[in-house]
Amino acid sequence: MGCCASTNGNSSANRVARWRSTGIVALRDAKLKEFPNEILQVESIRTLDLTNNKIALIPPEISRLNHIQRLVLANNIIQSLPINIGDLRTLKSLTLDGNQITYLPNELGSLPRLEKISISRNSLISLPKTIGDLRNLVLLNVSQNKLKSLPESIGGCIALEELQANENLIDDLPLSICKLVHLKSLLLNNNNIRQLPPNLLKECRALQNISLHANPISMDQFQQMDGFEEFESRRKRKFDKQIDSNVMMSSTALDEGLDLR
Repeated sequence: MGCCASTNGNSSANRVARWRSTGIVALRDAKLKEFPNEILQVESIRTLDLTNNKIALIPPEISRLNHIQRLVLANNIIQSLPINIGDLRTLKSLTLDGNQITYLPNELGSLPRLEKISISRNSLISLPKTIGDLRNLVLLNVSQNKLKSLPESIGGCIALEELQANENLIDDLPLSICKLVHLKSLLLNNNNIRQLPPNLLKECRALQNISLHANPISMDQFQQMDGFEEFESRRKRKFDKQIDSNVMMSSTALDEGLDLR
């Protein structure tokens, strides 16, 4: 018994030493049911990946990881995040796909360096207003949730380049989305959108890709929007450049982005 305990102790110590040395904790597919307390001993962690486990609870003590930049918690059974998530001031990337999360804490808006949030395949019914405080956010993926709308504050995400919100219950978009002057890709397939903000194509001058399949909006409506010709020109230039560079494209690469009705 003593020998086994010693062996396990050495194994744990070696693991912690390795984490301290590399700054990386990778425990994918480790059959974990709880967040490992050992991790909380290593404040120098920069990347933590706990994908494909059965973890339900993220402890508030996660705030001790004050050097973390990348937090990957995909494919677990997490229902909520602790408010202490707002203490991870160095966090740049947060991946929460495939959990059971219904809401995000307001404290999420306290993460000044956050560049990526991916929280697809959850049960979100709303996004916090504080999402607009994320001035460095480049990618927001909220596809396959239960969102009926996006908050007006999203216009504050001034660095946003890609917004994925496929397969939700969204009826319309906030007017503030027109403030996203760096937005390149807007994916809204399988929602309930009947019209877009009238100045979307005119104001979002970086926009190159819009996808609105399986929405009750017509191609005629889309083509009659102010700024459509400029948008279409940008879209074609993007694909011409890819063709000239011999970039492999999917069969939908030249898709118009809507269902013809």
